[in-house]
Amino acid sequence: MQSLFEPLTFLRGPAIKNRFALAPLTNLQSHVDGKLSDDEYKWLTMRAEGGFSLTMTCAAHVQAVGQGFPGQLGIFSDDHLEGLTRLAAGINKNDSLSIVQLHHAGHRAPKELIGTQPVAPSDDEESGARALSTAEVEQLIEDFIAGAERAEKAGFDGVEIHGAHGYILCQFLSSDTNRRDDQYGGSLENRARPLFDVLAGIRQRCKKDFNVGVRLTPERFGIKLGEAIEVAQRLLDEAQIDYLDMSLWDVFSEPAEEAYKGRTLMEHFTALERGDVRLGVAGKIRTPEEAKRCMDSGVDFILLGRAAILHHDFPNQTASDSSFTPASNPVSADHLRAEGLGETFLEYMGSWKGFVEATEGNVSPESLG
Repeated sequence: MQSLFEPLTFLRGPAIKNRFALAPLTNLQSHVDGKLSDDEYKWLTMRAEGGFSLTMTCAAHVQAVGQGFPGQLGIFSDDHLEGLTRLAAGINKNDSLSIVQLHHAGHRAPKELIGTQPVAPSDDEESGARALSTAEVEQLIEDFIAGAERAEKAGFDGVEIHGAHGYILCQFLSSDTNRRDDQYGGSLENRARPLFDVLAGIRQRCKKDFNVGVRLTPERFGIKLGEAIEVAQRLLDEAQIDYLDMSLWDVFSEPAEEAYKGRTLMEHFTALERGDVRLGVAGKIRTPEEAKRCMDSGVDFILLGRAAILHHDFPNQTASDSSFTPASNPVSADHLRAEGLGETFLEYMGSWKGFVEATEGNVSPESLG
């Protein structure tokens, strides 16, 4: 397991002490106005205390209209700075890199939640979203950059730009959801323009050692693997990012597209020339052995989701016991409480099939996705 505990440097900002990062995880625990709650502070800082060398927030929306789920952390207003500042300090004091994930749900923002019509690259009949004007796309880009500036002001070491999972930057990347005819639609270069303009703005307006990553999805939500590879290679070549976070659903699975079968999704990205940009992967990494397999495949670090929910100290337990065996699902609600989940988060986890033991009166709500 030695490779999992070697330090890792980035082009910008502090090094990390090991190869375990906390994936950005929906937890529904923020206040209605997007301000940080005590429950969310506890959940995140416990992971930093437990040995994660990079602790990332849930998706934090950069516009009020970009909220994707209840109890979402906000970063669209200076009103959020007090809580964000407290959170950054709580993560950093545990020698963990503090990262905010910047997000906008686009047409995945529920109308009943945001109180208005959602917005998207193009009109979306299913959600009722309307297309953004060119000026509104420019404002969207500005608000992502302003979110990064706000994170920097709060004391975070960096930000991750959420370009995955069918949210707004992913919606721009997909030719299925982006049918624009201005400079933000048509060719892949145009569809990727919002993402690269956000990165350029952050590099121009944040400090030189501010750590910046991007999360991409290689499949689903209208993303074609070949185009995902092309965008990823451009990100690596231009080196305006410090790491690329590939959300792979299952790191050991093969692609859905027949033309790309024969090696895993992960291997399609470890094969890219990455220079000094680091590569992280997420997707059903549940045991120390699976984490090591990822490292042996050539990635630089791993992002844990479910495993980090089950064990706040997954890295520390792995370091102290080479035969550490994580808990198997379903687990009890009390187990998750002991791992720092508040009641709202616990209720949400009840919507994940087979994650929490069913108890009398514990009816699983519909998953929010």
